[in-house]
Amino acid sequence: MLACTWWGKNDVRMTQEPIPAVTDPKDAVIRVTGSTVCGSDLHLLHGEIMDLERGFVLGHEAMGRIDELGEALSNGEYKIGDRVVICFPISCGSCRFCKEMLTTACDTTNASPIMKKLYGQTTSGIFGYSHFVGGFGGCQAEYVRVPFADFNLLKVPDTVPDEKALFLSDIVATSYHAVFDTGCKQGETIGVWGLGPIGLEVCQWLQRTFRAARIVGIDKVPARLKFAHEKFGVDVYNFEELEKERGADAVVTTILEKYPGGLDRCIDCAGFRYRKSWTHTIQAAIGLETDQPEVLNECIRAVRKFGSIGVIADYAGTTNGLLIGGVMEKGIRLIGCGQAPVQKYWKELMKKIETGEHDPTVLLTHRLPFEKCADAYYAMDQKQEGMIKTFLQTKFSSPRAEGTPELTDEVPKGGAFA
Repeated sequence: MLACTWWGKNDVRMTQEPIPAVTDPKDAVIRVTGSTVCGSDLHLLHGEIMDLERGFVLGHEAMGRIDELGEALSNGEYKIGDRVVICFPISCGSCRFCKEMLTTACDTTNASPIMKKLYGQTTSGIFGYSHFVGGFGGCQAEYVRVPFADFNLLKVPDTVPDEKALFLSDIVATSYHAVFDTGCKQGETIGVWGLGPIGLEVCQWLQRTFRAARIVGIDKVPARLKFAHEKFGVDVYNFEELEKERGADAVVTTILEKYPGGLDRCIDCAGFRYRKSWTHTIQAAIGLETDQPEVLNECIRAVRKFGSIGVIADYAGTTNGLLIGGVMEKGIRLIGCGQAPVQKYWKELMKKIETGEHDPTVLLTHRLPFEKCADAYYAMDQKQEGMIKTFLQTKFSSPRAEGTPELTDEVPKGGAFA
């Protein structure tokens, strides 16, 4: 089969790999009808995730049809040919955390000694995201093996096209989880740092479902700021422009002027890659820290007293200079949202997609043949022509849903966000 694989920093390739087989009675093999490149995949592209091996099959967002079932599932709910979404975290369904639907804390599916030493315990396995999270082959492939398939697959109704169902594998549930877990309430003023796919989905949930009074978005890409303002009514601020005009402290100063007393909640959707100062750039380069605290420090200063900050952005290791005193003295609830426990939400969220309350295809900007998956990594990394989410069409895909982008062989190069 054709798959997208990692071969080193800034080196992903399309290669021929063995088709996975059922190796456990609760396995399923899925014939992939749609996959995509996630913003968090760019950490893999840049070699920023530990324990990533050459030749590893990437990708954690996909859907498809069941091609093969283990014998324990052969007479159950799932049948060969069923349309299903694949849950990006891999959970056993029977441990303490899975029973509590905290599925990304699964005790069974990730035996990484590196994670256990670093964090004290392991979290669940994740498809296509290194041996640090279990070493499971990824979903940017024509076939994928799904362990504990009765717990990690969701049937897709005929009324929901692949282009909408696909994103239930990750970003729809991840963004909803961020808003829910941070404690956002109707009528509040919420700040969102980072307007990539997750940040924009957070804005959609805040506007349409959680009914925030005001949404404040911070980013530096003019077209993404424009998109957030026009689609979701976000008050947008370009941090690069603000800092040129008003200095390094401009984001916090501006927010506290515009929203006296501070924001009710802040959600960090930016992550550890975005270093502003030379201090943290140098510390990262010489191994004194892996992650930067600058976005979190802005959130700590911009949030109101006894407000909350949700961290859904990917952080992986250690950082220096975190304003921990502000967390304590202001009574801030600093919430590590964790990887989203997708199974907790996805039946509810499927209904919201069916009714039209939520539309993930708002962020779908491109449709490319699967053969262009590696190229899509580089285009997305450079934010070429406004690439946010891409539907990667395999040889098994259904015809394009009406109103979604046309298939093109042209991978975006240059240009502004559409």
